[in-house]
Amino acid sequence: MLKGINPLIGPDLLGILRAMGHGDEIAIVDANYPADAHAHRLVRMDGHAAPVILDAVLSLMPLDAAVPQAAFRPCAFGERGRMEPVFAEFEAAIACHEPGFSLVPIEGEPFYDRIRAAYAVVASGERRLYGNVILRKGVIQPTEGAP
Repeated sequence: MLKGINPLIGPDLLGILRAMGHGDEIAIVDANYPADAHAHRLVRMDGHAAPVILDAVLSLMPLDAAVPQAAFRPCAFGERGRMEPVFAEFEAAIACHEPGFSLVPIEGEPFYDRIRAAYAVVASGERRLYGNVILRKGVIQPTEGAP
């Protein structure tokens, strides 16, 4: 355990978040997603819901303010406007940690292509369908006087 770090963030995920660079993406996927087959780097967090993992990740990682969109979700049942309860929970975590960012729907295969291209995938225990989210990492702005 470390001060100031959500205890849900284990050493593997902490190392991945630290190693990621600006513009790299990380996906948090539901329990049905074929994470082992699609991940370049995989962290298993099977006992935890995706929104809880998202909240922990966003407590450490900034979203990318250099692009117009930095948080993405799938389209439930092929409908861009359909809001599943899990999406509302994702939006709440984003609003808490990264106000001003919206959760952007991506349709079908392009969403899954983006997960396959992600720097890392976190396999959650989320049992709700479409409980997937992709985040694009931003930068930590320097503090005044810092080297």
